[in-house]
Amino acid sequence: MIGLNRDGGLWTATIARAHKANSLTAEMLETLADFAEEAAHAARALVLTGEGKVFSAGADLDEARAGLATSPLWERLSGAIAGAPILTIAALNGTLAGGAFGMALACDLRLAVPGAKFFYPVMKLGFLPQPSDPVRLAALVGPARAKMILMAGQKIEAEEALAWGLVDRIVAPDALDETVAALAADALGAEAPHVAGIKRMIPDG
Repeated sequence: MIGLNRDGGLWTATIARAHKANSLTAEMLETLADFAEEAAHAARALVLTGEGKVFSAGADLDEARAGLATSPLWERLSGAIAGAPILTIAALNGTLAGGAFGMALACDLRLAVPGAKFFYPVMKLGFLPQPSDPVRLAALVGPARAKMILMAGQKIEAEEALAWGLVDRIVAPDALDETVAALAADALGAEAPHVAGIKRMIPDG
């Protein structure tokens, strides 16, 4: 349910559970975390994307009720992405919801297709967000807008997400792969210490 591709220095993980809105199971989270940890040592750029019209609806509902919603796997995954000394890109092929926010917020760059929506309904569902998510969200959009998403339960459209700084560019679906390749090109042509050195010089927010 996770497609893994190691193409030279460009590594891509594709969430492939479109019939379930790419909702994530514990097994899928472990696969993604393992891949991100491996990419940190062997890749120059890591891309996260999905199949279909939804990037991810967050946790699989059955597994969420059984405890996945508060599993440390989410923090392991987002921490692996944030700590990787490489360029990380979330190529959001559609809507981003719930716990799946963490992996996208941890990326260096976020692309979204027109029509994508962004929401994180933890207040309504009775869960706390993963600890690092509010911090990274507020660093991108500011405290009030982070509260709009996490506390007021607002569903943000792609254009508003771009204006807020939640995503960095809106890209047509058929241009997503081409845009990712162009953004990753310089990192792919550089030595690993150079990529890591530049990333260290840029504050997180």
